[in-house]
Amino acid sequence: MSTPLVEIDGDEMTRIIWKEIKDILILPYVDLKSEYYDLSLPERDRTSDAVTVEAARAAKRLGVAVKCATITPNRQRVEEYGLHEMWKSPNATIRAELDGTVFRTPVTVKNIKPAVSGWKKPITVARHAFGDIYKASELRTAGGGRAELVFTADSGEKTSLEIAKLEGPGVLQGQFNKESSIRSFAHSCFRYALSAGEDLWFSTKDTISKQYDQTFKLIFEEIFENCYRADFEKAGLKYFYTLIDDAVARVIRSEGGFIWALKNYDGDVMSDMISTAFGSLAMMTSVLVSPDGKFEYEAAHGTVTKHYYRRLKGEKTSTNPIATVFAWTGALRKRGELDGTCELCAFADRLEKACIDTVESGVMTGDLTPLAEGPAEKVDTETFLAAVASKL
Repeated sequence: MSTPLVEIDGDEMTRIIWKEIKDILILPYVDLKSEYYDLSLPERDRTSDAVTVEAARAAKRLGVAVKCATITPNRQRVEEYGLHEMWKSPNATIRAELDGTVFRTPVTVKNIKPAVSGWKKPITVARHAFGDIYKASELRTAGGGRAELVFTADSGEKTSLEIAKLEGPGVLQGQFNKESSIRSFAHSCFRYALSAGEDLWFSTKDTISKQYDQTFKLIFEEIFENCYRADFEKAGLKYFYTLIDDAVARVIRSEGGFIWALKNYDGDVMSDMISTAFGSLAMMTSVLVSPDGKFEYEAAHGTVTKHYYRRLKGEKTSTNPIATVFAWTGALRKRGELDGTCELCAFADRLEKACIDTVESGVMTGDLTPLAEGPAEKVDTETFLAAVASKL
């Protein structure tokens, strides 16, 4: 390696696996250069979450980052870790800083068939990684009253809209998005589709959300017509919009092999559905791509809390590390591509093949054994990583 990448450590079981992957599969083969940031919950609390912003800015500066799964605390976590406050999602902070789009694609293996029998190719979910409920403000009312949506322009002019008249206690939520972010989302999706050579689908619910969702639809249409239609036609690719409920039906009936662009929450949910239907959430790759070509690779799943508690009791766990391994390989490959280090790209390819070959040989973690066709030996995480190292 000639240029460092940003290494972002995380929490619980995935933090343990992170170190094992480095020790067994990375450091023996790669002269790793990285800027290290610890985004574990105790460190985020100690720094008042400043470390998250520092990590995001490092990713912008160096262009490539690899991230371990992290905790977004709820009330129970605040009590468990003795936090000063309920810190926001570190992923949301990083995504906002990079103004990026998350692309999630399942890792497929021959001996695990998708739950949807017609799917022949992976489906990539492109998730808008800004705003909506992840940046929303919420209020629970103690009694009845009148709720308004008020916008005060920079000129001082105010526009108000009645939301509801509440006869008793209720709950309110105000969410937003920015046109600049939606435009970045659209450009990222069209460019990714062209680079992948796959059709792009986009879906919202503009028939119900006649301002919010329709704005997404209209911006996508405008950018496609003005910037990408000719390139799509030249490449033999299609872009189309449909309502999200219709899109779900189309996805189930499809054979896969396309990119499905979705708003923030929709993409969060549907990427989990896609990954599970293809086999396991632990087999889902995830990369955040900014409009100016910055990349952050991570696993699509969480910190595997249940396995972590079992590990603390001294029990062996069979946690699937593949998505985390592929986060490393994605970052190393991209670093190699940007720096012209062909050997680094080749190593990433070989490590991914070693993971797939290990599962296809019948050696796998417990999440996959019930799904496998043919021989399936359940092994713990360390044994699986050792088997991958042997294949490598």
